[in-house]
Amino acid sequence: MISFVWELGLPLPAGTGGSENYTIGHVRELIRRGIAAQVVTVGAGVADGRDDFADIPFLSLRSANDVGRLDGTVVFVTEFPAVETRQPAFQFLHIPPPLRAEEGRRIAAQTRGRTMIATSQFGAQLWAQFLGVDIDSVHVVYPFAEPCFAHQVRPVSDPTIVRILYAGRLSPEKGIYTFLEMLHSDLIAPDLNLTFTATTAGADKPQGRIIHRLLEAHPRVRLVPARKTPKAMAGLMAEHDIVVMPSNGQYWHETFGIVSIEAQHAGCRVVASDDGGLPETDCGDVIFVHPDNSEALALGIRTVIAEGPLSSSQRQAAAAEFTVEQSVNRLLEVLDQTRFATATRVAAHAY
Repeated sequence: MISFVWELGLPLPAGTGGSENYTIGHVRELIRRGIAAQVVTVGAGVADGRDDFADIPFLSLRSANDVGRLDGTVVFVTEFPAVETRQPAFQFLHIPPPLRAEEGRRIAAQTRGRTMIATSQFGAQLWAQFLGVDIDSVHVVYPFAEPCFAHQVRPVSDPTIVRILYAGRLSPEKGIYTFLEMLHSDLIAPDLNLTFTATTAGADKPQGRIIHRLLEAHPRVRLVPARKTPKAMAGLMAEHDIVVMPSNGQYWHETFGIVSIEAQHAGCRVVASDDGGLPETDCGDVIFVHPDNSEALALGIRTVIAEGPLSSSQRQAAAAEFTVEQSVNRLLEVLDQTRFATATRVAAHAY
């Protein structure tokens, strides 16, 4: 059994971010291969998100110490307190290290003894430096786009209208304020053939509620409900021509950017910040612009508009990159390597 342990006291929400999609996608693919896997929540009861994932096994535990009694492989997919496990545990590193020293010491203590898994080369370098470990000790398992993104049929649309989607959470680190500034650029504002859509993902958080009201008030933005399944998000992306990812590069560096690869698989061109792990998401249909720069974002949009829609061959080539099969193959490779290394150390110690 491979147990993917979610953050203490929190449910696993649907449709709010890459970490959630990454976790559920891995569990689903492992089960498809006949490998036992489950999501483990702690301190959230049965209202732990399972209702949104009918095909995924969930196990609810009462306390952090209960994790120590799990059989098989334990993979912490988010921050989790230090706890002794029956076998050496793994820790996914979905976000950058903390900025402030006190929080940094706490996080470093939690990860001690766990095998680190980052979601990009950038993330691996960032965490290796933060933890003071060799870069080779931080493994990389890239995220993926679910197959439904590549298979989603794109509807026939008016070729004179360019449909642009902001699919990130409504939070400052995702570059939403750069997006709002860009809407007022003279390269963008006068052109009424450009339409803009954003989702309500993240509107349940305090910052998100404020940003939600800003977007509701903006006459150029169509606000639609957050999509809670990959299939629903694939459908939304396929209704658009361009997906923008103006991630904030001042205090937050996107460690990968799963939305970028999902959008390219769905047949969209992508304009993303040239920052963090985003440059590693290139499936051939993304351009990178200076972060925190609304003028650069506007110019990027103009550039991809001039390039025109993706051809079927371009989309097909993009869909061959960052697949769930590739990601799970790599995950199993990391798990097996570590098990072998651990067993070798134990055997050597016995002699």
